[in-house]
Amino acid sequence: MKKILVLCTGNSCRSQLAEGYLRHFAAGKAEIYSAGIETHGVNPRAIQIMSEDHIDISAHTSNHVDEYSNISFDAVITVCDNANEACPFFPGKVDRFHHNFPDPAKAIGTEKEVMAEFRQVRELIKAYSADFVNQYIQQK
Repeated sequence: MKKILVLCTGNSCRSQLAEGYLRHFAAGKAEIYSAGIETHGVNPRAIQIMSEDHIDISAHTSNHVDEYSNISFDAVITVCDNANEACPFFPGKVDRFHHNFPDPAKAIGTEKEVMAEFRQVRELIKAYSADFVNQYIQQK
């Protein structure tokens, strides 16, 4: 079974969304982890918007990438440029993927505007995750 790590800066929003969707779409055909090069805690808005799409990430934790140093990953997906640049070396044959998603935690405006940004990023990550599972997990 493939082991996939999603990595971002703080493991609070984008990587949490991706972990939730990758687990959903992989449906037990891969082990999915997420981490940050820092830990900022899981963003409550990320939990809220995922629950709107019937995916519960409320039990997720914000983990530092070093916590997974003993796992041999098959793939690492960086979901922001900062994590891509700071991504540590993973020994062995590890496929690297990168997509820079906007950071919804940096959205400004009214609560309605901020939540709209979270939902927009959620949809981008949902589409990426579905495509990733179809191409990388289902096809191999």
